[in-house]
Amino acid sequence: MAEEKDLVKNDSGLGAIKIADEVVSIIAGLAATEIDGIAGMSGGVVGGIAEMLGRKNFSKGVKVEVGEREAAVDLFIIVKYGARIPDVALAAQENIKRAIETMTGLSVVEVNVHVQGVSFPEDETKEEDTRVH
Repeated sequence: MAEEKDLVKNDSGLGAIKIADEVVSIIAGLAATEIDGIAGMSGGVVGGIAEMLGRKNFSKGVKVEVGEREAAVDLFIIVKYGARIPDVALAAQENIKRAIETMTGLSVVEVNVHVQGVSFPEDETKEEDTRVH
């Protein structure tokens, strides 16, 4: 089961607000998919085996550590061929930080981007396949 953290200790007796780590992961994953130049998300497997992001699991390729007031994010991405990697990574960092802080009230202390691979356009790979035969 997903771990939940108390974000706001409510002294008025109304109770506490709890947000599951999985929710923060999904917010980060959705924010990453908005960035042009990111082809997909990687599972973060050490062997470098990349799986493209499916519509069902937006937290794939995202690891979060959530404290009471702060969060740290590790993002494992596949970049589109031709995209400038530092620009894509910076845009992802800024968008993820903004999304998490806006939606949860947590302070994002770091967003680490791990580029796991490069995605090539399908048309180019099909042309190369036909030339080989």
